[in-house]
Formats: sequence, structure tokens, C-alpha cells
Amino acid sequence: MARLLRFIFYGGIVRLIVLIVLGLNVRHRERLPTLGPAIVVANHNSHLDTMVLMSLFPLRLLPKLHPVAAMDYFLGSRLFSWFTLKVIGILPIKRKVERGDDNPLEPCNQALRDGQVLIVFPEGSRGEPEQLQSFKGSIARLAENNPAVPIVPVFLHGLGKALPKGEAILVPFFCDVLVGEPLRWTGDRRRYMRELDERMKLLASEGNFPSWE
Repeated sequence: MARLLRFIFYGGIVRLIVLIVLGLNVRHRERLPTLGPAIVVANHNSHLDTMVLMSLFPLRLLPKLHPVAAMDYFLGSRLFSWFTLKVIGILPIKRKVERGDDNPLEPCNQALRDGQVLIVFPEGSRGEPEQLQSFKGSIARLAENNPAVPIVPVFLHGLGKALPKGEAILVPFFCDVLVGEPLRWTGDRRRYMRELDERMKLLASEGNFPSWE
């Protein structure tokens, strides 16, 4: 039942919104992973980010796609938790680590060992519209734990205006998605973060987007 609802949600509702309500321009779509394990990392300005990224993949890959999000954000009603876990496909991880806890990234590591494709927003939380924030070091630890897994950077533009943080009304707005070349573990966390940061800035500059007023 949940699997069927997931196909209906992403194959019908989400794609309808992305294709008709939003104008979407995707550059270098061919760089997206076609199978797992793989990690897609993107900047985060809107709740639409996850929906748009999920819509870019073929429906046959849907069972293997999992957006990663903080566990505490989804500790609401049982129905809401069920929907986010089973239909949206969220992979929840702990935001705060306490003494005695296991590795908070272990659910991600296990998912990658199982051949899944993870969607990760390393900024941590949604930022101001179209303002690229620094990525947190957890993405480097994830790469270090899974050195053979490609990490594909994606820059999203316009979604922070279509549905900004704190807003509930969707505004039709032309949006862009720029997909970068896959990046693999380089052997050093700081160097890896620098290279990932450079890749994201390069994608942003490729779009040649004007500054928001």
C-alpha cells in the first residue's frame, strides 16, 4: 500500500506540480546517478528542494531514493511520521548525538551498503532564498566511510522564491537545477570539503543568475 502511494505521490502529484506549476530548467541531467549506491548533495532553501530532486529520477529508481533528514523534525503525529517515512521515503538520522549513542551516520552507511541513493542537504537547515551556506563536515565523514560511493553536487536556484522558509503558499516561479560531475573521496576531509565547496560555487556561477532584490 505504502509503495503504491509513493508512486502515486511522486509520479502524479509531485511531477504535476514540478512540470506545470513550476517552470524547471535542468542542466546536465545525465550526470545524475542511474543506480546506487550514490549520494546527491544540494543546497537547501525550500521544502520543494526534496520534491524537485526526487522528480528528476525515473520512477523505477523510486524505491531506492531516500532524502536524509533530522529525526526530531518528523516526531509529530503518527500519521505524519508514517507519511514522511513510507511515502516520502525519508531516512531519519539523529541531529544531536549523546554520550553512548552509536554513529549517527550509520543509517546512511547501511543504506549505501544496500545500494540506495541518498539525497543530502549538508547545509543542515533551510537558509535564506538563494543564499549558499557552508556545508557541514558530516558529508565528508560520510564520504570517508564510503570512499567508493560517488557524490553528485546539485545547485538549486529559484525554489527559495517559489516556496521560501516559513511560507505555505506556492508561488509559480521559474527554477533551475544544475548537476555537477561526481566527486569521490580524496583522502582528506578538509581538502574534500574545499573541493565540494568549489564544485557548488562553480555550478552557481555557471547559471549566471542575477542577484535577488
